[in-house]
Amino acid sequence: MTDLYNHGTGNVLTERHDNGILQITINRPDRYNSLTLPMFEEMNQIWADVERDDQTRVVVITGAGKAFCTGMDVAQPDPTPQDALAMLETERKRVATMLRIEKPIISAINGPAVGYGLSTALLADISIAADDAVLIEGHTKVGVTAGDHAALIWPLLVGMAKTKYYVLTSEKLTGAEAERIGLVSLSVPREQVLPRALEVASQLARGSQQALRFTKRALNSWLTNAMPQHELSSALEILDFAGADYAEARQAFREKRPVDFPSARTAGGPAN
Repeated sequence: MTDLYNHGTGNVLTERHDNGILQITINRPDRYNSLTLPMFEEMNQIWADVERDDQTRVVVITGAGKAFCTGMDVAQPDPTPQDALAMLETERKRVATMLRIEKPIISAINGPAVGYGLSTALLADISIAADDAVLIEGHTKVGVTAGDHAALIWPLLVGMAKTKYYVLTSEKLTGAEAERIGLVSLSVPREQVLPRALEVASQLARGSQQALRFTKRALNSWLTNAMPQHELSSALEILDFAGADYAEARQAFREKRPVDFPSARTAGGPAN
């Protein structure tokens, strides 16, 4: 398409539906829609475009193929310190913009959502997951702080006890279990995810736009008031990128072996 969303990479697709519905599709299906470093900035720009787009009333975001989004592509080269700092600022803007946009955002979680992918899914106003989709917070498994959304939104969605359990353990949930505990709005059979999301979007697009946007603004004050917690967790995550645990997790991934975190072998950790 030849409008403000045309960034030319092909990694993020946009499609306009009737009644001002915009569909955003993360498009790296061969890599389960994981993000390269440049894609973090591209996604940030997409949300900035949504905010200033007068043609759009409702946004639906989903993933191409079998996954929603599995976070940062760990097969790419290690981020430099400059990359990490740039990502911190990009992510701060991305989260703030998603919360500030007054148009309703619906996530159609058609498959695995991990890390950044789960962040995007849960920061949407309405989240519709495949009942068999795998949802994993995931950060602690790769030796970094859960910094991109968990401290901000999980406690409001499911309470502190469930938050600490799933965020500290990185244990996976299915979409059905996520709905049961209140982490997502709805779970439906996989083939119904996008149609149901578009159906809800159509309903909202026909509603009172002022009432919907003002209601979202009021509800999101719970989240915007908690932005200092988010910024702290994000900064701690970026610090972890320079740590030995993160380096070991990436090396273990490349060598296809279990992770042996150095911090688990130091004083205060389990005996060798």
